[in-house]
Amino acid sequence: MGHVQRVRTHLSLPAHRPVRGLLEGEYASAVTGRGPELADLREYVPGDDVGDLDWKASARSGQLLVRRYVAQRRHTVLLAVATGADLDAHAGVSASPLVSGSGAGRPVTRREVAVLAAGTVGWLAVQHADAVGAVWGDADGFHQLPPRTGELHLERCLAGVHEASSGRTDTLGLLAHLVRTVRRRTLLVLVIDAPAEEPAGAGALVAPLRRLVAQHEVLVLSVGDAAPTGVAARAPRVAAPAAAGRARRLLPRWVSLDDRLARDEADADRARVATLAAACAEAGAAHAHLDDVDAVARGVLSVVERRRRARR
Repeated sequence: MGHVQRVRTHLSLPAHRPVRGLLEGEYASAVTGRGPELADLREYVPGDDVGDLDWKASARSGQLLVRRYVAQRRHTVLLAVATGADLDAHAGVSASPLVSGSGAGRPVTRREVAVLAAGTVGWLAVQHADAVGAVWGDADGFHQLPPRTGELHLERCLAGVHEASSGRTDTLGLLAHLVRTVRRRTLLVLVIDAPAEEPAGAGALVAPLRRLVAQHEVLVLSVGDAAPTGVAARAPRVAAPAAAGRARRLLPRWVSLDDRLARDEADADRARVATLAAACAEAGAAHAHLDDVDAVARGVLSVVERRRRARR
C-alpha cells in the first residue's frame, strides 16, 4: 500500500471521520475576498461594490446587505522532516495495520508515525489543490522536492522521507537549512524528534524557529519514544535494520517492568516534551506532541485548532 493510500484509509476509519471533517474545515481559508464560495452577508457601507448587493436578502431584512466571499487562495505547504537514526526507534504498538503497514499489534517506528503525520497535512493540502513540497535529511545532508500539486507528487515526498538514510539526526541543521533556502511564504509543517538531550537543549531551537515564524506559518509536530509503561512498553523494543545498534533509548525489558524506573523514564519524557513545547511557544510556533500512534489525525487536529485560535 502506498503512503498516500495509507493516509487516506487511515482518515477514512470511523473513529477518524469526524476528525477528517474538522481538519478539512479548519484548513479552509478564513480570509474573505473574491472567490466562488459565499462566506456571509454584512450591511452595506459606502464604497462597497454595488454588484455585491444581495437584493433579495436586503428586501427581507429591510437594510442593504452585500455578499462576502471566501478568498480563492492557494497555499504552499512544505513538509520538513528531521530524519536520521532517531526516527528508527520504537514509537509504540499500533492497534491498526494501516499505521505500520503490517499486522495490528506490531511495533511502529517513529519514521512511520512521522510519514503519517506529514502525509495527513499533505493529503488535505492536495485535496484543496495546494502545492506540497518536502525537505528532509540528517547530519549527512538535506534533500528537497519543490512544491507541486497532485497525489503522485505527495507520494514522492513521503517516499523520500520514509526511505531516507539513517545518519545522525540534526534538527538544528534542518532549521538552519530552511532559514537559508525557503524564501517564499509557506505553511511550514515541521516534524521532529522530541529532544533526547537534557531539557535545556530544546532552548537552542528558539532562535531559528523564531526566524522561520517571522516569515512563515509554522506548525511543529514532535514524535517521541514508546511509552515506558503499559502494554506498549512491554512489547519488544525494536529498531529498523539500518539503525540496529544506533537507535537511541531502546530500553531493556527489565526497565519497563520496574515501576519506579518506568515512572522516572516517563517523567523524563514529559520534561523533554514540555520543554520543547515551551520553546515553540516562545518562538510563536504551534506545537503538538504525537504520543499515540493510533491518534495521529487527532494530534494534527489539535495543532491546527490552536493555530486557528491564535489567528483570531
